[in-house]
Order: sequence, then structure tokens, then C-alpha cells
Amino acid sequence: MSLRCDNGHTFDVARQGYVSLLDGRSASLRADTAAMVAARARVHDTGFFTCVVDAVADRTRRFGTDVPRPVVLDAGAGGGHYLRAAVAALGDDARGIGIDLSKYCARAIARGTPPHAAIVADIWRGLPMADEGVTVALSVFAPRNGAEFARVLRPDGALIVVSPEADHLAEVVGPMKMLRVDAAKSERLHAALDEHFEVIESAPVRAVVDVDAATVGDLVAMGPSAFHSEESDIRSRAADLVGTGTIPVAVSVLVTTCRPKVRGRRAVAQRSTD
Repeated sequence: MSLRCDNGHTFDVARQGYVSLLDGRSASLRADTAAMVAARARVHDTGFFTCVVDAVADRTRRFGTDVPRPVVLDAGAGGGHYLRAAVAALGDDARGIGIDLSKYCARAIARGTPPHAAIVADIWRGLPMADEGVTVALSVFAPRNGAEFARVLRPDGALIVVSPEADHLAEVVGPMKMLRVDAAKSERLHAALDEHFEVIESAPVRAVVDVDAATVGDLVAMGPSAFHSEESDIRSRAADLVGTGTIPVAVSVLVTTCRPKVRGRRAVAQRSTD
């Protein structure tokens, strides 16, 4: 099976169910590995991020239910956990599309329960979507191309952004040698979206969850900090920190919901690590 664009380019659908739109300019970019995707799935299986999943589903339900056959787009979708929750919140006629730079994330999206459309693409090269065709767009712990989100969203659509607060995972960031959240990240988020979006609401979501050493290790192994540590070192530090019991760890994020302010154009944007 293949897909063809208006310019005559053909893209094969992989046997794992996803389509890759990467070319030589993007194929060398660092993306989530199979081990990172597996670690993230294990963390979600523990319920650690339930408060965030529920918040995304709630915002999606409130801002996307008045449209027939709604479309949810998750850019930087990871394994599709938030995409599945958002689509489920809109009912049986909703459709989901997950985009990620990682083919392993795309496989997880395409093979999930339920499966959704999965695309491997670089969002800084543009979102492979028609103008004004998306009901709700998600950006959860992911970079965000504001101009492209504005272009693909319906005029009455919503962008839901989840960004970590400074105290997110605070109990383990130092001991586990994780990358730290920029204290000014919330301000930069609003500044980055201001040209294209009007903020409807922005609210913190917080919880404290007891986790064991295996989950602490997975919290490191699922994210960019994994690129800077050996797996054995991650597991050793987690065992030293937690022992055979559990420790409380904070989930602390800012959930921001926006409406398009102006019709977007295809972005010529600088890459962001947010």
C-alpha cells in the first residue's frame, strides 16, 4: 500500500502500519529508540501519568465535541497514549493521527488499542495535513510549530499544550542526573504561541505518585536523559535512590488550551528543544 501526494511523490506504508515522510535532511535527527518507547509504555501502565491523560481527555471533550467526525492530531505523539485518550473522549466517530520523528513511536501508535494513523515526520518541515482539517491538536511534552498548528486547525479548533513545570519529577531529577526543566519555560510557551493563538485557559495539573525503583529508572529511560546515561547506570542509581520500597514523585505540568488567532501559513521556524 502506498500514499501519493499532489506533487506525485509516493510513500509506502510500512508493514508495521505507519508511513514515513522523512527524507535525507531529517532522517539523521535524534529520535526515540525502541527502548525509550518501551520504558514510556511501562510508566503509563503504572498509572503514573493518569492525571495528565485525564486532563488532556477533559480538555478535548470540552473543546472538540460539537464537530461531526472530529479529527485529533498529536504532533510529537510518542507511543500515542494521549492521542488515544483524546480520541476516546470525542466518541466513536472521531479519528486520530499521530506524528512523531521516531518510527518506533509510529509503530506503537499504529499497533495500539485502538490503532490510529501514524506518520513519521519532522514537524519543523511542516505538518502533513490539509488546511483547517483538524478539530483538536495536541502537543504533549513535545516541540510545537505554532504556525503549522494554526494552519491545520479549524477556525473553531483547539490546541492543547502540556508542558512540564519546574518541579516536575523534582524528587528524582537531581539524584538520577536528569535534564532539568527551564524555569522560564511557561513564559516561553506563551510567547511562542502568542502570534498565532489566543489562550483560552491555562491551569496546572499536579499529583504525587509513589513509585518503585523500576519505575524511577523508566522515567529516566523514556526521555532525552536516556541519551546521556548507560542503561546499567540508570538502573543502579534508581536502586540506590529507592531501595526495595517506594518514594513519592511529583507530576507537575501546565495544561494550556488555545484557539487560532489568525489563519496560519506554512512555517519557516527555528528548531526548538521544548
